[in-house]
Amino acid sequence: MQKLGIALVTNVFILTASLLTAQPVLAQTTIKIDGSSTVFPIAEAVAEEFQALKKGQTRVTVGIAGTGGGFKKFCRGETDVSNASRPILKEEMDACKAAGISYIELPIAFDALTLAVHPQNTWVKDMTLADLKKIWSPDAQGKIMKWKDVRPEWPDLPLKLYGAGADSGTFDYFTEAVNGKAKSIRADYTPSEDDNVLVQGIENDKGALGFIPYAYYAPHATRMKALGINGGKGVVLPSEKTVIDGSYAPMSRPLFIYVKASEAKRPEIKEFVEFFLTKGEPLIQEVKYVPLPKSAYVTSLARFAAGETGTGFGGTPEVGLSIAQILAKKPVH
Repeated sequence: MQKLGIALVTNVFILTASLLTAQPVLAQTTIKIDGSSTVFPIAEAVAEEFQALKKGQTRVTVGIAGTGGGFKKFCRGETDVSNASRPILKEEMDACKAAGISYIELPIAFDALTLAVHPQNTWVKDMTLADLKKIWSPDAQGKIMKWKDVRPEWPDLPLKLYGAGADSGTFDYFTEAVNGKAKSIRADYTPSEDDNVLVQGIENDKGALGFIPYAYYAPHATRMKALGINGGKGVVLPSEKTVIDGSYAPMSRPLFIYVKASEAKRPEIKEFVEFFLTKGEPLIQEVKYVPLPKSAYVTSLARFAAGETGTGFGGTPEVGLSIAQILAKKPVH
């Protein structure tokens, strides 16, 4: 009995000591991100690295509703960060304002929007902007149905078109760059906000022509062919070099994240955005986009720290801007 009593006392002492020395369990915090499928590979890569750094203390969810779909969620207060492959538009600015949501606009990278065809397409290596407008304008529907309808020397083969859906920032940018008006396009093409669907279509159709982000082209470069674009100054292929030197115009474009200003001081949001802007460069390169100059990330960090809200673009589409022109834009309400 004496031994039993000693054992009980000892166990109570051990249990009490363990309770006194146990570390408190921290609740997991969540960062909600949605928006552009173009920006998705970058955001996903940064999110994975950040979650590993936080050892499970913070969960980062990344959706692909498209730039427009992402802004709808953002302006309804459903997300903390919105990925965008174009600047915020006037109607989205108005929706956020009506909901009392302000935002910090942060450029993060550049993309080379890529025109791609099936690898067995031997008749075309490049196109002019006039060719693209002839194919993709609303007037082309029912008229430009075969490759020979674009140029008579091209074959009598059905032209199968693939491109971003209407909720995509890629859709807005491409239609503005090619047709001179955002959202102006023929309706008889295969659209999707999921770029992987477009990749599969181009890879599996000899008559295919599609527009996709460079990061979705690069891993599939052996199964499709990128076209050079002649914007008036000669034929230029998409690449990191041609984006940086500005020659791949007007198909090079900036990518953004928008951070809800009211959430920017939350420790996990603050840490995540700072991690994105200081550690994201190699991850951006890894997923085949073009990082901004280092000075740009320093500027963005200062903008984020100061809580500078608004946009530098005024809610209207702008195409063909150089990296320097993008960085010179100051956010205003």
